[in-house]
This record gives sequence, C-alpha cells and structure tokens, in this order.
Amino acid sequence: QVQLVESGGGLVQARGSLRLSCAASGRTFSTYTMAWFRQAPGKERDFVAAVSLISSRTYYADSVKGRFTISRDNAKNTVYLQMNSLEPEDTAVYYCAAKTGAVAGTVGSLYNYWGQGTQVTVAS
Repeated sequence: QVQLVESGGGLVQARGSLRLSCAASGRTFSTYTMAWFRQAPGKERDFVAAVSLISSRTYYADSVKGRFTISRDNAKNTVYLQMNSLEPEDTAVYYCAAKTGAVAGTVGSLYNYWGQGTQVTVAS
C-alpha cells in the first residue's frame, strides 16, 4: 500500500511556472513507477508524464514536452512535476499516480494508487 499526497497547485499567469510535489508513504517508494495525470473540466483524465524506478527514463505527453519535467527523489519519497511556460490549456486537476513494476505506462488503469489531486489554474 502507498498513499500519495499532492501539493504545489495554484493560480498562475500564462507563461508562468509551478512545481508540483507528490509525497508518498511507505518504505518501498523506489519500487514504484510514478506518473502525473491531469483532468480538465468536462474532459477525460490524460497522461502527463511518468518516471521509471531510478529516474533513468522519463516519458511525456506531446502536449507538455519541452515545458514540463518529471523527477523523483527516492530518499524523500517524493516525485515532482516542474511546469514551465504554462498555458491556459494546462488548467486541470493534476493527479499523482503509482504503479508497481518498472514499466511505465500512459494509461491510467495501469496505476494502482492515486492521490486526491491538486488544482492548477493558468490565467490568460
């Protein structure tokens, strides 16, 4: 079992930056592939980024490549999402997710654990 708690969301102007954090409970954080998803009002939940067990590989949705960076600190049981050059289209609730095993996935159903989400609002 792992519990995930996101933080760092808020209101930002377009072209601004935010860093989201996701703190995980438990002693086996390093055995989970971690990811961020987001869900805008009236839309389905979409994959944003994922990072493998030891940060050796990262994966991004095309819409955020070059603007967002996912990273993890296994010593702190935390995964981060640095978001730069934010656009109004990035407005959504952002969710942290974890799955067992080393293979990252872009489909939400592959992930076993989810946080409650943190709201990100980008004003134009």
